[in-house]
Amino acid sequence: MSGASGEAFRPLTIGPLRLRNRFIKAATNEGMAKKGLVSKGLALFHERTAEGGAAMSTVAYCATSRDGRTFVDQVTLDRDSVADFRALTDGVHRHGAAACAQITHAGSFTFLDQAQLQARRPLSSSGGFNKVGMLSGRWFKKRMTRDEIAAMTDEFVAAARTAREGGFDAVELHMGHGYLLSQFVSPVYNKRRDDYGGTIAKRMRFPVETLARVLDAVGKDMAVVVKYSMTDGVGRGNRIEDGVEIARILERAGAHMAVLSNGLNVESITAMFGSSFPKANRASNPNPIIRLGMWLQSLTEPRHVEFHENYLRDLALRVRGATAMPLAYLGGIQSIEGVDQAMADGFDAVAMGRILIHDPGIINQWTAGGAHKSGCTACNRCVSMMYLPSGTHCILTGPQDAALNQTAAGA
Repeated sequence: MSGASGEAFRPLTIGPLRLRNRFIKAATNEGMAKKGLVSKGLALFHERTAEGGAAMSTVAYCATSRDGRTFVDQVTLDRDSVADFRALTDGVHRHGAAACAQITHAGSFTFLDQAQLQARRPLSSSGGFNKVGMLSGRWFKKRMTRDEIAAMTDEFVAAARTAREGGFDAVELHMGHGYLLSQFVSPVYNKRRDDYGGTIAKRMRFPVETLARVLDAVGKDMAVVVKYSMTDGVGRGNRIEDGVEIARILERAGAHMAVLSNGLNVESITAMFGSSFPKANRASNPNPIIRLGMWLQSLTEPRHVEFHENYLRDLALRVRGATAMPLAYLGGIQSIEGVDQAMADGFDAVAMGRILIHDPGIINQWTAGGAHKSGCTACNRCVSMMYLPSGTHCILTGPQDAALNQTAAGA
């Protein structure tokens, strides 16, 4: 164990859940749920993370409904998925780790075509032109009514209950990166002038109502975590002062922990990943619509942003200083020294993505006192691998068998 206290290796309690250490596999779209199937490949991906020493592995993008997906190849928390989710969580539990379901709805950030999306217009905080929909023929989005907001809260509650039935130990409500809840939080998307728009408190109303209902429904049995963006990463969006206030609001609402992320998928992806995306990411995408979207995105993104370890530290420290709520630091940890820094800064856990895609066993290596620095180069090539048959993987260490993504986890 590294560090004076070995704090990262000590157990952590989040709500009703006790974790064996402070290492959490962050949600990273796996691309292993082809046509929405909870596959053996997806289950094995998370089991390997648990076997490698993480205390909890987060299954990315579990949609509240089929209309809530961004892509076809994403899972939905519904009755048909319970048995396969149970097989996935059983695999994680075999190695003494916990499983977390990230619950999400895309809102207007969807690439589902006319045959896949039942709604005539995707839902969002505000209506009008839908820039993401340019690529999928969904040119306009619909401003949600109060009845639709209430119905969507019911969707999140139902999804959380399904996650519990599927064996998950925690749920993570995704309030960042430009998905539906974030579309209410962020002034980039939210132009409302009613009780759900305007001040940060009003923009947080729907997300907080959703959090409260989920806590009431499952909070005694499961950890209820929130992931959000500390800033939107663009001038017209939330700044760190807003991100601090969001944390305070979440603390008052009773969230068991917050995962501190950053940026928006469309407007500021480098703010999220801490480094520029290589041109090879666009070239390797087999979907011409997504490839075009990546190219358009590259026109407005800052260029030559160089990665450095713990790149969100300064922002996260602002949040840490303003709340006593448990916080998970997320953002570029590459070494045990980076972990020690996060622990010394007072964060309760570390959430890691790319480093565990590169080597899911690195936490066991750290526990044994070896491999202080990861071989992950933060090249961001793993992000575009999700569109390939094999799903998300590191180009340095290679993919899982793509055939595993075609078979149900419980088969």
